Amino acid sequence: MKKVGLLIVFIITIIACKKEEVKVNYASFGEKITAENAITKDQMISKFKALKEGDTIDVKFASKVNEVCKTKGCWMKIDLGDEQETTVKFKDYGFFVPMNSDEREVIVNGKAYVSVTSIEELQHFAKDAGQSEEEIAKITEPKFTYSFLADGVLMAE
Repeated sequence: MKKVGLLIVFIITIIACKKEEVKVNYASFGEKITAENAITKDQMISKFKALKEGDTIDVKFASKVNEVCKTKGCWMKIDLGDEQETTVKFKDYGFFVPMNSDEREVIVNGKAYVSVTSIEELQHFAKDAGQSEEEIAKITEPKFTYSFLADGVLMAE
């Protein structure tokens, strides 16, 4: 009887520890890509922080859509954590994503780069936007923008 009890406990343990594979269905946009080898948003922000203006890296990463163009779906802003995000545009304006894609999980493949807008240029834009001299004077640092040119996107359905 003791052996039967141990056998039952062993079987229950095996069943409880069995890892179920969760399959995610993706809609595909642009070039056909797979989810394999996509890095996390935390790994991606580290890569962005290591880039200098003019650097470009080929990368595939997974994250969540914060915002998408509500006119055509021609760009999206993707979460990088810590209130950071990257603006994703699509290679050759060749494809778009659904305009209701906010909060959806995505995997993007393409080129990551940073652009830097100088203090003078930011102040010029602020002046053109009609901001006050006080507001313009508060602009004292260049703005680094994390950008991404995607050739393929997978979006969780």
